[in-house]
Amino acid sequence: MIAEGLSRLLPGIPVVSEEAACHPAAIAPDASFALVDPLDGTREFLVGSDEYAINIALVVAGRLAAGFIAAPALGLIYRGVVGRGAEYLRLTAGAEPGQAAEAVPIHTRRRPVEGLVATVSRSHLEPATEAFVERLPISRLLPCGSALKFCRIADGTADIYPRLSPTREWDVAAGHAIVLAAGGALVAPDGTPMSYGQCQRDFRVPGFVAWGDPTAISAAG
Repeated sequence: MIAEGLSRLLPGIPVVSEEAACHPAAIAPDASFALVDPLDGTREFLVGSDEYAINIALVVAGRLAAGFIAAPALGLIYRGVVGRGAEYLRLTAGAEPGQAAEAVPIHTRRRPVEGLVATVSRSHLEPATEAFVERLPISRLLPCGSALKFCRIADGTADIYPRLSPTREWDVAAGHAIVLAAGGALVAPDGTPMSYGQCQRDFRVPGFVAWGDPTAISAAG
């Protein structure tokens, strides 16, 4: 359904997805394409949790342009266009975006003086991430499943979301775009910018750290 919809809205655009039969053999540095994860948070879905999500991101001319994260069980869609802002929509099942019960602009928050709220994986928290979090002035941990952790950064509920273990571009890109659109930042574990379309490494990502307040990156070292 997602692939069919994208083919109507963006004819001819390549779609990169975990569930695709094959990935594009090559993506040019200035290419436009979509990154899709139709079920993010598989463990949450299987145990009946409402924290699973659907991720869609759009890369235009080699740059991350927009991201969409839907949480069907929560009746929420988070969306953001880089440089234009982010919001969440509250929808009933089957409703169109124009029929949203709520459409609320969201923005990241400044780093709180009393300590950071860190959102971490409910099912994939590994030792490297735990060690990273322990080095920071954390006031509270906020476990969460799927890409909804990015949404907690974007709406100002949390301040940092680290994941220092490998993942794939379709797991990250939609949340990255929403965080950027809401005023935050996301970097690789070594502090360098993230890039997408890396088919030569099978779209693997070594890890990342998402920040609500970009000024906190240098403060964290």
